[in-house]
Amino acid sequence: MIDLMISLLILSILAGIAIPSYRNSVKRGYLVNATNTLAAQRVLMEQYYQDNRTYSGSGSTYPCTSSTVGPTGATFHIACTSPAAPSTTTYTITATGSGQVASFVYTVNQAGVQSTTGLPSCWGSTPQSCWVIKKGQTC
Repeated sequence: MIDLMISLLILSILAGIAIPSYRNSVKRGYLVNATNTLAAQRVLMEQYYQDNRTYSGSGSTYPCTSSTVGPTGATFHIACTSPAAPSTTTYTITATGSGQVASFVYTVNQAGVQSTTGLPSCWGSTPQSCWVIKKGQTC
């Protein structure tokens, strides 16, 4: 009986460590959806600028459109309208999380500056001058 109690105690301690670690690992996997999309969107904006000599525009060839990426329950809304619409020489693309990634907000601009402007309080403080994708990470 004592052996069984000791085994259950050890198992509960391991579960108490492993389950939160697993959840953070899964959440980190969702964050990649945002950072990869922002990086790809930035490349498309730079290509558009090379062709048109402006970041502002519209139409079917304009790359800066709103979209949603990620699995259901952990999506990011990608938009070029934050804090303002792209101008001739500037833009900021923002990825705002919802669901399991609700507090995460990432941005990238025309200079390639990557920022984290929103994080859950247990992950760290904002703003950060990089994309924080690991709990406790600093730039």
